[in-house]
Amino acid sequence: MSRIDESRDFIPVRIAVLTVSDTREEADDRSGDTLVQRLEAAGHILAARAIVKDEREAIAAQLRDWCEDTGVDAIISTGGTGLTGRDVTVEAHRDVYEKEIDAFGTVFTHVSMAKIGTSAVQSRATAGVARGTYLFALPGSPGACKDAWDEILALQLDHRHRPCNFVEIMPRLDEHRRRK
Repeated sequence: MSRIDESRDFIPVRIAVLTVSDTREEADDRSGDTLVQRLEAAGHILAARAIVKDEREAIAAQLRDWCEDTGVDAIISTGGTGLTGRDVTVEAHRDVYEKEIDAFGTVFTHVSMAKIGTSAVQSRATAGVARGTYLFALPGSPGACKDAWDEILALQLDHRHRPCNFVEIMPRLDEHRRRK
């Protein structure tokens, strides 16, 4: 079963937070605030924060910029994962991914089912890797961000988490790009 191994050192992860919304500004970005508060309370570093409109190219461009930034290890976006016509965050993420983390959406759905029942089926939360950077797309509600952080990301972004975690394989995410 999963656990925190206190004999291992905590390694802070540099995380960028992206809010996708046509209406939010930093002053009323409750979901972005939820993620920032949680990641900082866990000991991680807020590497960057931005809000972009629900436009596929704008979202993908911001993701690519942060994937090229050596000061960003992971990106968490919030918003635009639903089913309406303006919800294009998942498509933008997939435009950027080199590899998708298929089980992330499944685990998020499992966590959500315990909280909101069958309404969880309406989320298209996703995750992937690009240029050695983790990317996570979460729904736009503070509750969904809290659930994803508390139940999945807080553990997987903690180097002490056993039996395995995302942090311990970070140095190998872009090994295919290195010269031999």
